[in-house]
Parts: sequence; C-alpha cells; structure tokens
Amino acid sequence: MENTGLPYFDIRLIRHPEDETVAYPDEHYQPLSHEEVTASDLVLIPAFRPGNIPDYLRENTAFVPWVRQQAGKGAEVASFCTGAFLLAATGLLNNRRATTHVTAVEALTRHFPEVIVDADVVVTDDRGVYTSGGATSTFHLLLHILEKYCNRTTAIYTAKVFAIDMDRAQQSYFANWSPSRAHNDELVTAAQQRMEERFQDRVTVEEVIHDLPVSRRNFIRRFKSATGVTPIEYLQRIRIEAAKKLLEEKQDNITGVMIQAGYEDAKAFRQLFRKIVGLSPKEYREKYAG
Repeated sequence: MENTGLPYFDIRLIRHPEDETVAYPDEHYQPLSHEEVTASDLVLIPAFRPGNIPDYLRENTAFVPWVRQQAGKGAEVASFCTGAFLLAATGLLNNRRATTHVTAVEALTRHFPEVIVDADVVVTDDRGVYTSGGATSTFHLLLHILEKYCNRTTAIYTAKVFAIDMDRAQQSYFANWSPSRAHNDELVTAAQQRMEERFQDRVTVEEVIHDLPVSRRNFIRRFKSATGVTPIEYLQRIRIEAAKKLLEEKQDNITGVMIQAGYEDAKAFRQLFRKIVGLSPKEYREKYAG
C-alpha cells in the first residue's frame, strides 16, 4: 500500500448502551453508541476483565447482534484474549479456529463446542475472523493486522518502536495446567486422585481402574466427558507439569527430571514435552529457571 501520509485507520470507540462514562477523555476517541456506527471495515473486541465471564456475556448481549450485523456488511472481526467469548457468542467463530488466554481455553471449549479451539497458538486468522491469546498476545494480533491492512514494513517498524518480538507463534509454554474437578462423577474423581498420587510410578490406565466398577471402554468415555481429555492425556499432563516445576527449580539434571516425572524413554519424553509445552526441556529450563 502506498504511503500517502494519511492515517491508515479511522478509529472509533463503541460504548456499552448503558455506560455513559468516558474511558478515553482524548477528544479524538469520544465513545459512540453502536447505533451511531452503521458500517466498519474491522471490529476489534477487547478482553473482559478477570471475573465471571458468563455474567459479562449477559451484560454485553447488546453487542452480539451488532457485531453480526457488521460482519454481514463485510467487516472483519478480531478479539483479544477473553474477548473471544463475546466473539464466539455471535456465532462467527463456529467451525473456525480460535484461541484465547491459556487459562480460559477449557471454558471456551466447554461453552462453545462449535469453535475449533487451538490453545497453543498466539494468533488465529480464519477467513476474516481473528483471535489472540492472553495479555501481550494482543500486540501480536495488532502487528498481524497492521501487516495485512498496511504492509510488513509498517508492522516491523511498529514492533521495533514498542520492543515487541515479532512472529511469536506459540503461547503454550505460558500455561499452568491444573486438573479439572468441575464434575460430579465420583468414579472419575477417584481415578484422578490415583493418577495424581501415582504418576511417578508409571501407572497405567488398567492399573488405575483395576478395582473400579467400570470397563476400560466405559471408563475412557466417562473420563473424557468429565475432564475434557482422555485418561492417557491426563496422565501425560500431570507428568509434564511435574517436569516443568522441577526444571523451573533446577533441582536435577534433565535425565533426573524425566525419571521423577515418570518417564524412562528420553526421546519420548523430549518429544511429548515439546508437543505440550512448545519448547524442549532444555529450552524451558533456560527460559524459566532462576
């Protein structure tokens, strides 16, 4: 795009219909009601503050038809962090890839099963609908938009001005996974407890359920329904989280960490660690060890 010296964007802030406060007192960004903005090229949905997202969705339902209307007129739509929940509520993310803050991925998947949630990536771009991961991932989505709407030179210049590391692809190494207990299946809870207590012993699924009144096939079905992952994935997550903590504490060499986490095969351990975390054990230690 040719540089004419004119602004690339005409930015307008849309306020909540019941909110008369001015968050940005600058005269250039006086908030407008959504009725005053009939057409846009690009709609940006900010993140929700920490708290009860279902409540926030109910409080912001007025924006849902407006965002759909803008998209229907040709606007592209992007969400930052947990703003993906409001974007998902519009239906525009159905059968599209999306991401959000790593701590909100499970909730997004549960509330909007039609969305193809990719927890590991920093930015998604799927047919004119964009999402980004947590916090500073907002910068990466904005750089992506600058490159698409302006040019890569502008995006690179902006990244340098704000000291942003461009083209970061993953956010998985920021995640702290914790086992889900938000269900009422006592048998699954008992199995989770056994896994969490015995993961270092390289316990198998068969050993976990050997005296539980359930078949292996039915157990796997119930376990995934309750926790969102298979029993094997659950064990893997527990072990990798244990390995991450040991690497952060720098208490042992990587072989020792592998053994304490319940693994014997170094190659398999490194491959699984990279798959889940996005870094090798060595890279993770160098990044986070004190």
